[in-house]
Amino acid sequence: MSSNEPGQPPIGGAGAWSCDLPTPSVALAIGAHPDDVEFGAGGTLAKWAADGCIVHHLICTDGSKGTWDVDADLPALVERRRHEQREAARRLSGECAGDVRFLSAVDGELDPTVEHRIEIVRAIRDLRPDVVLGHDPWKRYRLHPDHRAAGLLTCDAVVAARDPHFFPGVGPAHHRPSHLFLFEADEPDHVEDVAASVDRKLAALHAHESQFESTMHAADDAELAAFDERVTARLAELGAPHGVRLAEVFKRISDL
Repeated sequence: MSSNEPGQPPIGGAGAWSCDLPTPSVALAIGAHPDDVEFGAGGTLAKWAADGCIVHHLICTDGSKGTWDVDADLPALVERRRHEQREAARRLSGECAGDVRFLSAVDGELDPTVEHRIEIVRAIRDLRPDVVLGHDPWKRYRLHPDHRAAGLLTCDAVVAARDPHFFPGVGPAHHRPSHLFLFEADEPDHVEDVAASVDRKLAALHAHESQFESTMHAADDAELAAFDERVTARLAELGAPHGVRLAEVFKRISDL
């Protein structure tokens, strides 16, 4: 897998790295599309959920561009992708699966507007996560506009949610998360060991059946198995510089 595929950061990286955050009580993962969270942070979220963390999802777009079928029924695709995202969340987190929320912006047309930021602020103040996870909006050469916009919205909403004078009356009291983890990060500096949770990451990705052809290039069982091998090999590449068998890596911001 290349660093410009879904959820993929570069290998290695300079400077000091942290490893394996103590399990938070609540996490909120924010993705541009259904399946982005599973690609970028599925193993980490599954690991935390197995240790009791409540894992919430917020998906910014409706996923309506996620097909190569020029005659597709797009409203039906939107509903299907919502169902797939809920199932993926269940497979990742089991009894610790929390809310799955949708902003429902049109796929490919997400903008970092104040209106969208307010809805993410509302979610942060409602759900009160210890850790927020989202796209790195500063990833160089990231072509997909929704990934950039979702990352900016996430970062901007974390700032606004923590301050009582930003958007007063939106949600309950202001809330300051302890950590922000950015996946597919341009300069990662934190590693999470996901060897024990890779099977649930893959199972959650398999919930996104509408994406087998377009995103996963898995038109049959053999190609799906090859996809699993590519994902696992990539996790091994990410972990190798840190002595970890399988890893997901993030830019960690803890001075919030």
